[in-house]
Amino acid sequence: MANWLTPTTLQGAHARLLPLAPAHLDGLREAAGDGALWQLWYTSVPTPQGMAAEIERRLRLQEQGQMLPFTVEDAGGRIVGMTTFMNVDATNRRVEIGSTWYAASAQRSALNTQCKRLLLAHAFETLSCIAVEFRTHRLNTQSRRAIERLGAQLDGILRAHQQGPQGTLRDTAVYSITAGEWPTVRTHLDWQLQKPR
Repeated sequence: MANWLTPTTLQGAHARLLPLAPAHLDGLREAAGDGALWQLWYTSVPTPQGMAAEIERRLRLQEQGQMLPFTVEDAGGRIVGMTTFMNVDATNRRVEIGSTWYAASAQRSALNTQCKRLLLAHAFETLSCIAVEFRTHRLNTQSRRAIERLGAQLDGILRAHQQGPQGTLRDTAVYSITAGEWPTVRTHLDWQLQKPR
């Protein structure tokens, strides 16, 4: 099961997910600078200066079978962020989609819906997952609304779950989509991507 997650490219009309590579460094630095995302206190986005170390960290976790990281490109081929399969449980066929961030100019577009549609299809239809999780800070209302729009269900809140970089305690909202729910969620996501904007 160590090789359960293998690097792959996932493509849709609004986004392309590429296996993360050191060659993406400049584009990821520029994307993180679009909106100074690292200044958001309730989430963790690498600074442009820290991007090389973050790429190295994610690729090291990939080698250990703990993560499958992607670089996110928009429809025009511009690098706009990162996302991953993480908290991998190959035995129980569960993954979390997380450590996701997008440049400010790519937010509130079809890009996130497309990325999640691609990742969920890969998880359920290729990896035969029984469930896919999403986790975010309880107070990250923008992220929580986006997760709920996907059709994920709130499993609960892990109170005082993690310590933040500023010494604050994070309450983590845990959501999931199960394999049995995937056909309905897939139809919903396809409708969202096809409806006029």
